[in-house]
Parts: sequence; structure tokens; C-alpha cells
Amino acid sequence: MNEAKRHEDIVKLIDSKESLSVVELTEMFNISPATARRDIIKLAEANKVKKVRNGIVRIEDKKPIWTPLDINNTDNYHEKARIAIKAATLIKDGESIILNCGSTAFLLGRELCGKNVNIITNYFPLASYLIEHDHENVTIIGGQYNKTQNIILNPTSELSAIYSGNIMFTSGKQLTPAGLYKSEILTAVSEQQILNNAQKLVVVVDSTKVTNRIGSGMLFCPTSKINVVITGKSADKTVVESLKKQGVEVILV
Repeated sequence: MNEAKRHEDIVKLIDSKESLSVVELTEMFNISPATARRDIIKLAEANKVKKVRNGIVRIEDKKPIWTPLDINNTDNYHEKARIAIKAATLIKDGESIILNCGSTAFLLGRELCGKNVNIITNYFPLASYLIEHDHENVTIIGGQYNKTQNIILNPTSELSAIYSGNIMFTSGKQLTPAGLYKSEILTAVSEQQILNNAQKLVVVVDSTKVTNRIGSGMLFCPTSKINVVITGKSADKTVVESLKKQGVEVILV
């Protein structure tokens, strides 16, 4: 057997056996220990195996951390990123915040990762990201995992009462002068259960969602419950003015 074929067979073996010693290589391929060690060096240099003491092990593929964001297909990505950066400035060191599902919420969580902030969330992708990146203070809202929406739903409103935060950040399908509308009923109900436990509500929506049209879906909360809105500079000016007249602080980025 020539060297190239032997190397190919070694790589196939290591994929199934996970590890091989020099002794095993000499016996399997009828080669000398010196030849086995030369094979190990060459395969390790080609990044096909990992060299260890007296043998080799399989190189484990690092599982990529899944995120709901793709700069190429996430609508209004750059505007949402600006919104997230601005939203992060509202949070003080040591505060607890409630973050729900959505791409803007994920961007905000990513912005806060590693900082002295307790992040309370029912959004599984965000929780996974924070844990993978060693964020120290993560509180995952308990309940049943909903695969379709990647959220954890509380079975009872009583369970939600144990979660509270300084600021709750949320988004939605439409922000109108009447309030914030959401299209996903289960998500909306889940968030409403803890809405009253937050000292301040901040709505983070891109400018395309700020509209004068009558909202479709579920009215998550009326304007009277919204403290701050962060959106893009292209947001409908008449809606922005209406929100301001109702006492909402509107921040354009």
C-alpha cells in the first residue's frame, strides 16, 4: 500500500474510531513505528488529524453558533443594528432587562453580551448565544419550548410573576398612534404576562413598522404603556409626532 492510500485509510479510520495509537497503526497497516510517526506528522500538518502523545485523535468540527441573523437576508439589518446600539445606552450597569424574541432583540442581546447586565429572556436563540459566549447573568424564563417561534412559553401567568426587570425591550409587527401590534398571538400573550413587572417599556422597531394604518393582529399594548420608542430616521413623521404628543420619548437613529 502506498503512502497516499494509507493516509486516506487512516483518516477514514479516525473518523469512526476517534483515536488511534502508534501501536495500532503499525499493526493495522503493517508498518514500522517510525513510518507510523511520519504518517502522523504529515496528517497533522495537513490538519486531517490531531497529533497527541503516542497517537492521533479525530479533529472535532466546531459547531457554529446558530443565530437568527444573516446580514444578507435580515430586513433592515443596518437600521436594526443602530437601534440595538442606541438601546444598549439606556441600560445602566447592574440592571436587569427583559428581552423577547426577534432580530432586533437578538442584536441588542449581542450588544450587551459580556457586560454587567442581567438578561431575562424566553428567546431560545438569544439565551443560547449568551451562554455560548459566557455571559454571566442570564435568566431563562421557564415553560414549554415552542419550536416554531424558538421561544419558551409559560404555562401559567402566576409563573411569570417571578420575573421582573428595570427595562423591558420588545418589538412587533406595527407601531401605530394607538399602540404596538404583534402578529404572533402566543408570543404576545407570553410577553404580556411579564409586561407589568417591568419598570419601563422600550419599543424597538425599524422604521418600516411605524405606520398610521390600523394595526393588524393583536394589540400588545396601548401607547399609554410605552415609555420609549427607538426607530429609524425614516419613520413616518406623523406617527412620530403623535407618539410624542402622547408622552412617548421617541429616539431616531
